[in-house]
Amino acid sequence: MKNEKIIEIAKKIIDIECKNIEKIKDNLNNSFVEAIECIYNMKGKIVITGMGKSGIIGRKISATFSSIGIPSIFLHPGEAIHGDLGMVTKQDVLLVISNSGETEEIIRIIPIIKKIGAQIITITSSKNSTIGLYSDIIIETGEIEEADPFGIIPSSSTTCALILGDAISLTIMAIKGIQKEDFAFYHPGGNLGKRLMLKVKDFMQTGDKIPKVNINNSLEDAIREINDKNIGFTLVVDNNGKLVGIITDGDIRRFLLKQSDIKKGKIEECMTKNPKTIQEDRLAVQAIAMMEKLEITCLVIVDEENKPKAIVHLHDLLGKKEFGIEY
Repeated sequence: MKNEKIIEIAKKIIDIECKNIEKIKDNLNNSFVEAIECIYNMKGKIVITGMGKSGIIGRKISATFSSIGIPSIFLHPGEAIHGDLGMVTKQDVLLVISNSGETEEIIRIIPIIKKIGAQIITITSSKNSTIGLYSDIIIETGEIEEADPFGIIPSSSTTCALILGDAISLTIMAIKGIQKEDFAFYHPGGNLGKRLMLKVKDFMQTGDKIPKVNINNSLEDAIREINDKNIGFTLVVDNNGKLVGIITDGDIRRFLLKQSDIKKGKIEECMTKNPKTIQEDRLAVQAIAMMEKLEITCLVIVDEENKPKAIVHLHDLLGKKEFGIEY
């Protein structure tokens, strides 16, 4: 088969799946809102079930819920009838994934779930299916066109179920106001958790590493300090050691455009007043976000008397292994 034909087939498959995704987006209605309210207000956990490929999607959705602090488990329908139904309580919500709505293994456990008293939400193609009729809330996708040539291999349907699961979990995340710190709490291992939990104090430079000149020094002294410390700036302090300004490479260049004789320049004429500061117990990702927003490369940590205590540079943050980036 020619390369062009292979690409053509792949694009057609993607087009079919994209078309189905657009369809389920257009079909979102009050049932979705009811599902969100049901899960948001539940007293127990969300139990997700599905058979075969839908079960694989269900496991992923369950993992997403757990990762944002919403208790969730996956219940295999085949194992459920052999004792695992004991996992389900009346405080729980059962989320069923079944494109046809006729999955035999799930139909067998639904009446017992109803007796237990858990509410049932189903993602299915038809509200008139057997499982749909048993459910309290139905997120109806409409008929889904599978992407394989025969229209029988779970492809578009599982993609749509996955996306709806993400839509449910991440919408609830937004409503609950779950922050990066909360997410990181459930990811203490690995780079993601480290990246989100590390604080400014884990990266800041102190002592002799802080570039610093007195406001009464010459501009040449400031340039020399910038050159010696080699991080592109120097802080400016008054006679009491309090922070009053900052001089960057850019400040020097802008000054020279106005005044070519550096010896005639004064630090106060060149510096930028009121440098941006940050507390050392703030998260490192917050420092990065602040620098990006302000389009700067450094922040100052000051003590109670507004004296420079430390600095944190963008290169220090992005150069750490914990951030997954190394120079």
